[in-house]
Amino acid sequence: MLETPHLNALPLREGRCEQFVKRRATHLVTALWIFAVGVRLVLINQPYIDHWSWRQSDVAAIARNFTTNGFHFAYPQIDWAGDSSGYVGTEFPLLPFIAAICYKFAGVRDWIGRSQAVILFAVSLPFFFLLVREVFGNTAAIWATFFYSFAPLNVFVGRSFMPDVPSLSLALIGLYFFLRWIDNVKPLAFWLAAIAISLSLLIKVTSIVIAAPLLFLVWQKWRWNFLKQPAPWLFAAITLLPSAVWYWHAYQVAERFYPHHLFGEGGIRIENFSWYWGIARRTATSSLTPVLSAVAVIGLFVAPRSRHSGLFYWWLAAMLLFVIVAGYGNRHPWYQLPLVPIAAAFAGVACASIGSKIASSRVAVVSLSILLGGSFAILAYVYVRPLYESSAAQLRDAGYELSKITPPDALIVAADMGDPSIFYYAERKGWHFLEEDGIYGGNPGDSQHAIADLERLRRRGATHFVFTKNTFWWLQSYPEFTRHLAECSTLVEATARFRVYKLNAASE
Repeated sequence: MLETPHLNALPLREGRCEQFVKRRATHLVTALWIFAVGVRLVLINQPYIDHWSWRQSDVAAIARNFTTNGFHFAYPQIDWAGDSSGYVGTEFPLLPFIAAICYKFAGVRDWIGRSQAVILFAVSLPFFFLLVREVFGNTAAIWATFFYSFAPLNVFVGRSFMPDVPSLSLALIGLYFFLRWIDNVKPLAFWLAAIAISLSLLIKVTSIVIAAPLLFLVWQKWRWNFLKQPAPWLFAAITLLPSAVWYWHAYQVAERFYPHHLFGEGGIRIENFSWYWGIARRTATSSLTPVLSAVAVIGLFVAPRSRHSGLFYWWLAAMLLFVIVAGYGNRHPWYQLPLVPIAAAFAGVACASIGSKIASSRVAVVSLSILLGGSFAILAYVYVRPLYESSAAQLRDAGYELSKITPPDALIVAADMGDPSIFYYAERKGWHFLEEDGIYGGNPGDSQHAIADLERLRRRGATHFVFTKNTFWWLQSYPEFTRHLAECSTLVEATARFRVYKLNAASE
């Protein structure tokens, strides 16, 4: 008589225990969420002068040109096409378009562009936690969320006016809902997944690597029978056709308009071993930290073979293939951003596995957790801090000065090392110097090369020439060009950071 109620109470106790664990995990993740968002709000109003200034200034220029030149969504404009319209082929310009709308109410503010990445990161973080929990369990998901939230690469890109974090965030949301649809076949999950993945690819086409875990889930459910299933084909149509249409249009824009530039073109190129070794070394250190990299490698080998664990292995394989094939494009650290959630998930698995083996000693678990979490946090701070430091303050200062001393229709020739920040802050159009089809052409081979390029731009209507601190050395290294510049211009402003010349009208 005494045994029956005791046995019947066991499922109830187990259920309460499970609920307690989930509530505790939810509280921990909520705290991580608040702190992670807070970290990304630090210096949220910083001008676009940090280490990736050039990429952000391009997006910001497109946003402001929408505001000033009309909301022509399909024709984004940059500032470095001189006397031409500056229409370029870009990713689906949803982010700069939304920023431009906000500018109409709040004015042009740098924090508006940056905040979009923060918002989408904040929205996606719970879905990343739920995704890892579904595959690897609560403990792994908490650790994965911690690593994902504070990996240096993710922190910095997550507060930059760039499409990468928004695209990755939508991909994570889409992947989670696709997993829910595969398990439960609920139409709402299907449509949410399709819309999220479609937007992800539109905003940044390199997110196509998310196809690997999606294909794994499809293969796992149907094997070759997926060819006979209408749902995967409908999903593919919804996610791929809008991107195909948009990027074909972007290609046509680049073909029709000077400077004939398609963002990301030329990135598909296989490089030599030393190139990839440099990418691997940078990713393992400054992008992820050595702690996260090492723990993630452990996780690769100790991850339990759960029902859906293969999706992270397929995703990793796709990313490695992408790095190899798009070798030249991966010179930019943000191209490796999808490695952050993958590494975080495997690191979370490793932490859960190690914790389970020493669970009998609470002191050991707590001590090891503090050591691991603390060392990761310290290294993350060490690696991310330099990225906030100014690398383009002289370009911003020169831009502000140009906006004061030049008329709105001035055309600026800028020896700016290819960083368009000077045009953005000047609110003027112009050309990089040297210039090749609108693109920065590098340093001159000699004075005659520089003279010929300057004269060609003068004939196209260039009115001013500006040097910044990082190109002052040209004045000594190219003496004939320096003498020519003195003969065809007047120095109107000189500081320790920049020099501005007013060019004489070109002779016919």
